[in-house]
Amino acid sequence: MASPLEVLKKYWGYDTFRPLQEDVITSIISGVDTLALFPTGGGKSLCYQIPALCMDGICVVVSPLIALMKDQTQHLNDKGIRAVCLTSDMNHRQFELVLNNCVSGRIKLLYVSPERLKNMTFLSHLRQMKVSMVAVDEAHCISQWGYDFRPAYLDVGKIRSLLPGVPMLALTATATPIVEEDVCRLLFFRKGFRVFRASFARENLSYVVSKEADKFTRLLKMLNGVPGSAIVYVRNRRHTSEVASFLRGHGISAAHYHAGMEARDRDRAQLAWTSGQCRVIVATNAFGMGIDKSDVRLVVHLDVPSSVEAYYQEAGRAGRDGRRSFAAILYTDDDVAYTDVALSNNYPPISQIRSVYRALGNFYQVPIGSGDGRSFDFDMEKICNTYGFKVPEFYGALRLLEREGLISMPDRNEAESMVNILLTPQEVYLFQMQNVKYGDLLTVLMRLYGGLYSSFVPISERKIATRCHVPDENRIVRMLQHLDALKVISYKQKSIKPQLIFTQSRINDADMMLSDDVYANQLDAARKRVNAMKDYVAMSEGCRSRFLLDYLGEKSDSRCGACDLCIADRKQSMLSLQERIVGALKSSDMVLESLVSAVLPADGVGESIMEEKEVVQALRQLMDRGEVTQLSDFVLHYKGAR
Repeated sequence: MASPLEVLKKYWGYDTFRPLQEDVITSIISGVDTLALFPTGGGKSLCYQIPALCMDGICVVVSPLIALMKDQTQHLNDKGIRAVCLTSDMNHRQFELVLNNCVSGRIKLLYVSPERLKNMTFLSHLRQMKVSMVAVDEAHCISQWGYDFRPAYLDVGKIRSLLPGVPMLALTATATPIVEEDVCRLLFFRKGFRVFRASFARENLSYVVSKEADKFTRLLKMLNGVPGSAIVYVRNRRHTSEVASFLRGHGISAAHYHAGMEARDRDRAQLAWTSGQCRVIVATNAFGMGIDKSDVRLVVHLDVPSSVEAYYQEAGRAGRDGRRSFAAILYTDDDVAYTDVALSNNYPPISQIRSVYRALGNFYQVPIGSGDGRSFDFDMEKICNTYGFKVPEFYGALRLLEREGLISMPDRNEAESMVNILLTPQEVYLFQMQNVKYGDLLTVLMRLYGGLYSSFVPISERKIATRCHVPDENRIVRMLQHLDALKVISYKQKSIKPQLIFTQSRINDADMMLSDDVYANQLDAARKRVNAMKDYVAMSEGCRSRFLLDYLGEKSDSRCGACDLCIADRKQSMLSLQERIVGALKSSDMVLESLVSAVLPADGVGESIMEEKEVVQALRQLMDRGEVTQLSDFVLHYKGAR
């Protein structure tokens, strides 16, 4: 069995681990339940990917982010590591094939959503798998006090009865102390479990908050003052294109990104930004997860984020290379007020949630007791007009229904086309020899995508068309459809329309398990998060970095010295120090040593080297302005003194 360091070097090309990574890996390999709390960009994924390759069997990864699951499986397959993910847009045949490959031992990492843990077919296959470990990503979702609570996560701990003795690794980038306790308790961590908490301090990151009547002008000023790559976050999809257009009109290359874009447009924008072809990406909070770009110098929020946890993650995408970077919030009073409106929209009354669920079933004519796995083209405007719903409250109800595991709404960029090769490599070779027309297509397909023989893999018809030098990607679609008809491949073309999926059979809305107490607790927790974010924005003194660390449970007595509040305090302190210097020199000329004694407090603290340096710095500024001069014998003189 290869050592973790050997695996790291072989597949990722690194010679050393980041702080605490090796400790977490060693802990889980030794069979100990482990919680890893790493900041954004701290390298959490390697903490389960490397043990998975060092241990015998398959690693089951639970993740709530479909796009990230697909992205990671593709990256692993590109490295020659067999990884697959189960998504709600798979049909029954695809689902069974992936699970059979996992049972047979052909797969090293299986990514699943928490909702999948309720599926009896999946659980039946899980019992037959040789599972080496379970990794729970975004583990804060298991706590109702977490900023992204998902009830389906409560089922993660239940699978431990099916996997006795299998160690569990929980990972998160944002967890308050109460959430940390919930994670360990609700995942049934065994006695002797270990917790590894990396420091959440970002010493190279300067936090700024500014109330602005004209946010666009201030944004331009910031971008002109901070060279390098930048992310600008906005509240809604329409604003992404508006802000990007504004920036381009002022000579700054910018692209926009949101979850409702066509996959090709999203990919084009992301590639342009990550490759440096454009400097700024303007996006909703759908952007950033899993993006590995270390040289981001500036992250700006043009609205007030929904929570401190979400803000810490998004701001933390700046400066991952350790160089000085900036995270700013530009806001108005209306932005602060909107946080309460958004909270109300995101948590509509329980009666409204039941009404929306009932309307969905009636609109799509899904009888009670049926509909499990059925997918429908989703037209939000038409449903709202039919039943008289207001769009914001309707959307909030949909998200809560999704969190309850009753429906799923994969974004269009997540619903990619999927291909799995049904023949053996030898049979594919013979087919290519006998069908030259399809030979190049199959060759390009296999070169672009790994894992096609073992599972369904997301593909891009546009990319394949480019590699095949075919100007019309629809021709590639037709060829893939023909190969599917010939049973050479299994091809599932993505839908160009948004989809709504019933992830389980429809139930009577009166039977929905929406407890008033649980709902009230979730709403209360969300309100506290919103209020904490408003407190952060409203700060007029203190240290922003210390505020964030305290919120995340990492107590700090020191100030960062780099946020807007620390800099303002330092400037004020410098002015006060200069006033004291001038006051002392007005009474008499004196040498530096005497001036330091006269200016600094006589309690012993003033003798620190740091404070002496500050006196010298303040004195130098006064001398640069010509207010203080140096006479013979190093005597200092204030020009305004008589």
